[in-house]
Amino acid sequence: MDILFVHQNFPGQFIHLARALKERPSLRLAVVTHKGNEQQDFLRTARYGWEPKRAGKPDPVAANYTLRASRGRMAAKAMMALRERGINPKLIIGHLGWGETLFAKDVFPDATLVVHAEFFYSATGADVGFDPEFPLTGGIEQLFELRAKNAAILAAMHDADIAVAPTHWQASRFPRYLQSKLKVMHEGINTQLVIPNAAAAYSVPGTNLTFKCGDEVLTFINRNLEPYRGYHIFMRALPTILAARPDAHVVIVGGDATSYGAAAPAGQTWKEIFLSEVRERLPLSRVHFVGKIPYTQYLSLLQVSAAHVYLSYPFVLSWSMLEAMSAGAPLIASSTQPVLEVVENGINGILVDFFDVDGLAQRVVDVLTHPRKYLAMRAAGRKTVVENYDLASVCLPQWLKLLDICEK
Repeated sequence: MDILFVHQNFPGQFIHLARALKERPSLRLAVVTHKGNEQQDFLRTARYGWEPKRAGKPDPVAANYTLRASRGRMAAKAMMALRERGINPKLIIGHLGWGETLFAKDVFPDATLVVHAEFFYSATGADVGFDPEFPLTGGIEQLFELRAKNAAILAAMHDADIAVAPTHWQASRFPRYLQSKLKVMHEGINTQLVIPNAAAAYSVPGTNLTFKCGDEVLTFINRNLEPYRGYHIFMRALPTILAARPDAHVVIVGGDATSYGAAAPAGQTWKEIFLSEVRERLPLSRVHFVGKIPYTQYLSLLQVSAAHVYLSYPFVLSWSMLEAMSAGAPLIASSTQPVLEVVENGINGILVDFFDVDGLAQRVVDVLTHPRKYLAMRAAGRKTVVENYDLASVCLPQWLKLLDICEK
């Protein structure tokens, strides 16, 4: 049987699934991805070329769908190239966010289409309007644009046979009439790799500092440092935390770009904006911005973490939060969805109001001051991930069972 993955940055969320399916000799796997994808090919791959057209400026309400439909057309042409090479997938697995699956059924009308349904946009109840520091400034026109962002998602969901969301809350954001298509299955955390390790050590790049388990290391990790993941709240809590714990160091992982939400004002980065706000009150020799780091270093950092902070608007749940729990790091997290789906306050982590800077600082200081007090919580955090999000025993079997059903 032929199976086709469609993802601009393959393998993305499908890395574990693709590797597992590759081990099945009865399957022939292929990939459609963007030509700019720098990931190394490990399956038969067709790449499509696509760049947003620069000529002219589309109506902002139509721009999102225009870009996704354009990308979808180029992805479909790559699918046609695979079809000419004899690939005729019975199953197509893709992400609905970028438009790549919009025309998949036109190329392969008999295929079963499974899409990763990560997020459905809305003006209420989620990320938009959540943070009063960053209000909607475009009036009703901005709401028009927000609603229009769902056009490509709805078109992709219409053609999908099955849609998979990582959490129940993310699934609940989709319209009621689509709920029958939705299944909740996380991509999975490799809890056999992401484990507590008392012998772990993390060396801060460019310094002679090496942290080990037992050191007062506070960690904050995101793909990019931005308000959607509470970077501004965290930075405002840091002066109080580091003043109360004079031996503590903080390691901050993340890039300067924007993954979600609005970009920083021209010529600036969110990192520098909020660092500047508290710079004069920080012992900068104990604040370490390390940018983006290799996974092995990231894992070691989680393993030596004495307190890990995860803050998020009501939005997509980060793998890093679950991996921090799996590594046994004491978690202090925002009481926002879908964090609330995973963390029970005082049992497997500590919950704080997203905007409560003083409350966040107090919780972190207590965790750093009384580490033995939180040993049971750390163990419970790992237990939660092992029992509910483990790749080998929970998530991958769910995915494979779903695909086996599609195959029949």
